[in-house]
Amino acid sequence: MKPNQKFPLVSFLIFYLLFFIISKSAISADRPLKEAQFYKKLENKVVRCQLCPRQCVIPEKRRGYCGVRENQGGILYTLVFSKPVAIHIDPIEKKPLFHFLPATTAFSIATAGCNLKCKFCQNWEISQARPEEIEYTYIEPKDLVKKALASGAPTIAYTYSEPTIFYEYMLETAKLARQAGLKNVMHSNGYINEAPLRKLAKYLDAANIDLKAFTDDYYKKMTDSSLEPVLKSLKALREEGVFIEITNLILPGYNDDPAILEKMCNWIKDNLGEDTPLHFSRFYPMYKLTALNPTPVSTLERARQIALNCGLRYVYIGNVGGSLAENTYCPKCGKVVVGRKGYFVTQYNLENGNCKFCGERISGVWR
Repeated sequence: MKPNQKFPLVSFLIFYLLFFIISKSAISADRPLKEAQFYKKLENKVVRCQLCPRQCVIPEKRRGYCGVRENQGGILYTLVFSKPVAIHIDPIEKKPLFHFLPATTAFSIATAGCNLKCKFCQNWEISQARPEEIEYTYIEPKDLVKKALASGAPTIAYTYSEPTIFYEYMLETAKLARQAGLKNVMHSNGYINEAPLRKLAKYLDAANIDLKAFTDDYYKKMTDSSLEPVLKSLKALREEGVFIEITNLILPGYNDDPAILEKMCNWIKDNLGEDTPLHFSRFYPMYKLTALNPTPVSTLERARQIALNCGLRYVYIGNVGGSLAENTYCPKCGKVVVGRKGYFVTQYNLENGNCKFCGERISGVWR
């Protein structure tokens, strides 16, 4: 080609794509893969992943349902260890955790991938992506902890996508974070097997679990999973002493039946306790449900009243700006003990975890 000829656009794009692929391959090549935990070797180099209830049977050179665990030569590897695609410093209230160190920040991380396929996912760009489809930053657990300490956040949050699928990264980071004096929290769908969850729980301080509905039919149709493993996870976390909050995203016409909501709230009270904070969150059109209208505020208010009538003491409404149901009220005297506007704390009326007006103990982990 002569010097004065223009480089064809198609050739340039092909060149750039090849350069990008080669560059990414080179970056990945000098980063040894991490062998996954919780899997069983079968015959003919086939493995069975035992991390989540799917129990994927994975032939050689194939991946499990989540897309981030691959069988290479009869050994299961995680493809996202030390490869976060999102790192942010958030208010802890964004997790949402309302009864855990309010008005502090959380050093929040996620990798690509998820073991559910929720039709309403708000982070689908990363949760439904494979590791090679999205850019990441290589940060080993020890360096991640250093960054968290430097940020001044007292907590590391494993969030955004699904922490279960980056289990090994989360576990190793959580161990180092605990040694460094940091807290560990996760926001999870709870779709994980008991053994890995109990191992992780030794290093978890709090968790917000998405209890997406209270029927197996909803879980199957809307998330391609099932309800019972999530309920087992909630009970296991409680048994391990992890502080729990629950989020229930209400989709109008799908999981807003008052009788089912009452059944769910009674289960929470009976199995987790009346002090378990419950967040009813407003749905907005998202991902594969862009044609569905936002949840009516009246539906959320009705759900909250159902929960209160069932005896739950701390019930919130989320994704509704300016709602008085963002505040924490003393269940004895009814006064605001933690006032909020969005993710920001506007009042703090607790003394050593007790209501400063009447002395009632307020369940939580307080500053």
